[in-house]
Amino acid sequence: MALIGSVDTLKDMAIGIGVTSILFVLTLRSPVLGFFCTVLIPLPTMLSRAKHGRYGGGLVPAVALLTLVPMLGGFSIDLLYFFELVLCGYVLYELFALRLPVEKTVVLNSAALLAAGLFIVLVYSTMTGLGIGQLAAGYVRANLEASLRLYESMGVPTDTIGAIKDALDGIQYVLVRIVPALAASAALFLSWTSLLLSRPLLRRFGLPSPDFGRLDLWKAPEPLVWSVIGCGLLLMVPGHTVKIFGINGLLVLMTVYFFQGIAIISFYFEKKRFPRLLRIVLYSLIALQQLVLLVVVGLGFFDMWLNFRKLGIEKKN
Repeated sequence: MALIGSVDTLKDMAIGIGVTSILFVLTLRSPVLGFFCTVLIPLPTMLSRAKHGRYGGGLVPAVALLTLVPMLGGFSIDLLYFFELVLCGYVLYELFALRLPVEKTVVLNSAALLAAGLFIVLVYSTMTGLGIGQLAAGYVRANLEASLRLYESMGVPTDTIGAIKDALDGIQYVLVRIVPALAASAALFLSWTSLLLSRPLLRRFGLPSPDFGRLDLWKAPEPLVWSVIGCGLLLMVPGHTVKIFGINGLLVLMTVYFFQGIAIISFYFEKKRFPRLLRIVLYSLIALQQLVLLVVVGLGFFDMWLNFRKLGIEKKN
């Protein structure tokens, strides 16, 4: 590891802080571009951790987060969101060093993000005197209102805006109760995408990267389908509380099967030798179009029966 005080190291860390800060700004200022910047934010921290070790690697995200405080108007709950993003990159590289299977790596990284997030929310709740439910409701409401303002600026018809406003309380009611699933799904998605993006990046800089094999051949454990069936049955049981448990479970499981669906698509992209630019466009379409996203989830779920990649069959032949 290079000395922290060396000129090259300081320059490298300054670049990492600058890139991270720019990604922070783009995420805050551009709703659409911000989505793509979000999945990139963990990467400078991961590179810094790989190059400069635990202490030096932690300076890049720490300084970048401090530069974010004035932009947010002080310490706020939004800072937690960005802390989780940089923490993802740091913890993920620590897990890479343990050489765990890909499933354990993603699950442990997600668990670390959720645990850190819960701890910070509890501390913030104690400091402000607001309950976790109140914090969640306030945060969801603020984001819904921000989305409404965005729709208005995009020229969405007044009737549609009015209908959304009328349904706002109902939407908030549902979203607050599925916050656990949304948090878990976000942690899994961030961990998975960071893992996928980090491997070629680490190799590009000549840094150690984990060998998980061909991830386009990955598939979820087959017994997991019973969890989907169980959660679906909970939706048929009378009582709001039971239904909320079922919905939360299904949302998390949909994320897992989304990963399998993406693996199937990636498999055929590679098999048919799609150009890189075309792949980026199609992956962006999946990210931005909810209907296409659901199709990808369906691909992953039904792959257990339909075996879209013909895994095992080609080996026998």
